[in-house]
Amino acid sequence: MNDWPQQWNPDGRNRYGRGSAAARPESARAMRQVQPGDAGHGRPGEPPLPPGMSPHRVPPQQSQGYDDYGDGYNTGQVYGGGRGGRGGRDEQPYGRPPRNLGRRFKTGVLTLVFLFLVVSIGTYFWADGKLRREVDLSIVQDRPEAGEGTNYLIVGSDSREGLSAEEKKRLHTGSSEGKRTDSMMILHVGSNGNTMVSLPRDSWVTIPEFKGSESGNQIPSPGAQKLNASFSMDGAPLLVRTIEHNTGLKIDHYAEIGFGGFAKIVDAVGGVEMDIPADVKEKNSGVDLKKGKQTLNGEQSLAFVRQRYGLAGGDLDRTKNQQKFLAALASQTATPSTILNPFKLYPTMGAGLDTVVVDKDMGLLDLASMFWAMKGITNGEGKSMNMPVSGPAPGGSLKWDMPKVEQLVSELKNDEKVTVSDE
Repeated sequence: MNDWPQQWNPDGRNRYGRGSAAARPESARAMRQVQPGDAGHGRPGEPPLPPGMSPHRVPPQQSQGYDDYGDGYNTGQVYGGGRGGRGGRDEQPYGRPPRNLGRRFKTGVLTLVFLFLVVSIGTYFWADGKLRREVDLSIVQDRPEAGEGTNYLIVGSDSREGLSAEEKKRLHTGSSEGKRTDSMMILHVGSNGNTMVSLPRDSWVTIPEFKGSESGNQIPSPGAQKLNASFSMDGAPLLVRTIEHNTGLKIDHYAEIGFGGFAKIVDAVGGVEMDIPADVKEKNSGVDLKKGKQTLNGEQSLAFVRQRYGLAGGDLDRTKNQQKFLAALASQTATPSTILNPFKLYPTMGAGLDTVVVDKDMGLLDLASMFWAMKGITNGEGKSMNMPVSGPAPGGSLKWDMPKVEQLVSELKNDEKVTVSDE
């Protein structure tokens, strides 16, 4: 009696296999496919393995089945659990293919870069739209020729716009109508170092004839007066005209901030650290500070830069304090901890930008360049000085040392290293 299953011959050959030339019986073609593991579930079980055949199970996706009534086994391609098949690589027929971690990482990086660009561009246009472009420098008459580099006129005004009665009292600003210049500085940004030149408000200069910014009428020269009087007469355009007329240096951009905006910016950045050289207390400005390093809030900072009484050098010492403070403010604001921290960046820009008045051609990048230049001066990458003066003038004002002024202007226009001293 033959112990082999019906489908097998003793010689190990499949009776109805692919190699057989005999016609396939009708019943074999009609037999349904049998998968491994059907035994015990109402389906015919697997036939026993012939001697020498591998005991590994047949992967479902590679099984030849019984649809051709073959032997149902594969000696190399199906039962080989190791290398072989597709180029000799290890196959994992039952598992999912490994995830492409490199592709997922690249996608994540590109997504983050895209979001960063969207936020940055949105922030730029939001901040740029907050600037108050109210000064038209195109109406300034008889302008000098432009030189090398960029010249900013930075003005701190005593404008009380937006301050409540209680804030005016707390900040010791008084209640005068209109606005006057409390500080004026020329910041030159060039390739041979940046230079900050303070213009004392009591400088004795000639106010030239000018065209009224509102009336459009030609107004004759009022003669020699204090520099800050030009701002009181016709605002920023006449101040720019007066400085250009007396120096021959063209002003490229104008930036102005009032009392309220100044205090808000300082508070928004968390205060400014200053090293106060000596105890100081003065009732007009409200300053009351002790000697040593300390962080000044908005109210204290405003009082410090406005103090003019009780200083040995009067208005000249006052301008030096203003330079020192503004440079420290720029240095502590233009830092990664502020720029990259939205919880500090947005409050700072929101508090300061809508209080800054600039010329119509000045953009956010120009303002950023101005602050970075001021920061560089703090770090010793430039020079800060007063406009050279030669002595007193009528009404307690200061007369400029014109030979030194002419040399200073020549070096700035040619973007040369400044060698002039204010001593």
